[in-house]
Amino acid sequence: VQLQASGGGSVQAGGSLRLSCAASGLTFSSIAMGWFRQAPGQEREFVAVINWSGVSSRYADSVKGRVTISRDNAENTMYLQMNSLEPEDTAVYYCAAGRTSYVRTMMKDFNFWGQGTLVTVSS
Repeated sequence: VQLQASGGGSVQAGGSLRLSCAASGLTFSSIAMGWFRQAPGQEREFVAVINWSGVSSRYADSVKGRVTISRDNAENTMYLQMNSLEPEDTAVYYCAAGRTSYVRTMMKDFNFWGQGTLVTVSS
């Protein structure tokens, strides 16, 4: 299983980024996918998750209304559109494959992880 996250970069506060996660080696269309992030000196935290079909999703309160998770099962790819970025969003963002098809928000519910992509937001 490989999860390749990309799309990170440096932006100013208020800017936007779109992260992508390309998956291979798993039945992408049958499992939930999620994004987590880890800021320097902090624990990894949940950001967003989407179910197998893309119909159901859930967001952390800290990003709700500013980010949108989506997926393209035909392309085995998941996305995270991030708008109105804040310096507090600065972190390494990791994509993860869920153990089931359904929305879950805890790290233990994900069994494969990508390498992470760095997002830096300056004020």
